[in-house]
Amino acid sequence: MELIERLDQVPIQYFKKLKSTNDIWEVRARIGSNSFRILGFIDGDEFIILTNGFSKKSQKTPKQEIEVAEQRKADYLSRK
Repeated sequence: MELIERLDQVPIQYFKKLKSTNDIWEVRARIGSNSFRILGFIDGDEFIILTNGFSKKSQKTPKQEIEVAEQRKADYLSRK
């Protein structure tokens, strides 16, 4: 989280766009041997909205987590 909050640009090894999504991005974090992911989207040029996070246990991002992020994005944009 500190990378997102403090850096002007998050290094690509921590931040990537997920393919086959509605512009959902993934922030990668590792604490010890545990991998975590935080999903979200970009609103404007400088604003990142984080929607959900989870412990990643496989190579592929779970479809259910992507769906949660997309639903929360749609809800956010409908209220904006």
